[in-house]
Amino acid sequence: MPAKNLGYQTRCQICGARPLETILALGHQPIVQEYLTRATRHQPEVTYPLNLVRCPKCGLLQLDYIVDPRLVFPKHYPYRTGLTNMLIRNFRELANCLIKKYRLRAKDLVVDIGSNDGTLLQGFRAKGIRVLGIEPTDAAQDANQNGIPTIQSYLNAAAVNRARKKYGPARVVTATNVFAHILDVPELMRNIKKLLAPNGVFVSESQYLADIFTKREFDTIYHEHLRFYALKPLVKLFRRHGMSLVDAERIAAAGGSIRVFAAWGRHPLSSRAKKLIAAEEQLGLYRAKTLQEWAGQIKRAKQELLALLLRCKQEGARIAGVGSPARANTLLGYTHLDSDLLDYTVEKAGSPKIGLFTPGSHLPVVAEEKLLADQPEYALILSWHIGPELMKILRAKGYRGQFIMPLPQPRIITKR
Repeated sequence: MPAKNLGYQTRCQICGARPLETILALGHQPIVQEYLTRATRHQPEVTYPLNLVRCPKCGLLQLDYIVDPRLVFPKHYPYRTGLTNMLIRNFRELANCLIKKYRLRAKDLVVDIGSNDGTLLQGFRAKGIRVLGIEPTDAAQDANQNGIPTIQSYLNAAAVNRARKKYGPARVVTATNVFAHILDVPELMRNIKKLLAPNGVFVSESQYLADIFTKREFDTIYHEHLRFYALKPLVKLFRRHGMSLVDAERIAAAGGSIRVFAAWGRHPLSSRAKKLIAAEEQLGLYRAKTLQEWAGQIKRAKQELLALLLRCKQEGARIAGVGSPARANTLLGYTHLDSDLLDYTVEKAGSPKIGLFTPGSHLPVVAEEKLLADQPEYALILSWHIGPELMKILRAKGYRGQFIMPLPQPRIITKR
């Protein structure tokens, strides 16, 4: 990525319009996956502006400061898709949906951009379909070891040429939770089109602005996510680059996402997608005043969560966190939660984050067993987007305390 595209942004990432309107300022935050070791937590920590801004022309919500992707997605990037049951189920459903919808056969090729450990592609390979991942981090090594052919590279012309030369054009190209992560939109679209066969389909999943809005999911805002999609800006994006958004559906993944289908050339928009756009307009996702009111709700939620946790601590209670997803670090950073309020946060066994410390807040990340052994009075569900599932699992494993749900409304869950 050219250096000129990094840092402070004054133009819209899709249409180039300016000026951009600030909707929500979340302060300066560290990179959410830059976990610290016992040594590095005593060293200076770099933070970057984190502001959600709006393009008044096309309606896109986006960040106004872009961090070098080599820092945001380093080789040692600790996230692994295969550790999240919700995503495993979603990707199995997506693979089955695409195989049926497009009648995929063994000769067809599916390419996944930002394929991580190959979890999505496993669903296609299990049905005998050719697969290829493109992944810049060391998760690519895990995928290759598990039999998922993966090119370890950022999505660029060299990786695309290598893929085309060895594997040919793809009938399906997927980009799940990465389509909003790449800054240079024209280059991104050129690479996607070059990967696709003329009769191919591009399928993306991104966290959906309608869900971010209605559920107050400000914790999905961090430096990996450069754009926050509603459908009208996506229609314009594809049209600008010789493609068409042909269909879209809402899915439950990652706290609420939008699955989008696009193809070469001009095609009509499905009735399902038109209904979603009408619903977006009804919500006010394209009105600055409505979005500013939403930002006010976020500020109140921050204050209410802090008041609730302080009340618990003043009563002498211990509080531990549950989960350490990337989004939790925005929540911790914006609300200034640290070891004064939370003793630690727990992760599922096998997580590469265990033994490290959260960026910014410096909470120790420990194995889930510690929560069960310590039995703190409260457990704050930092992975609140899958909160019901986590609470059920922890109850079954023997946790006896009370749960705190931070969003969309901070509250204590007393039900056993």
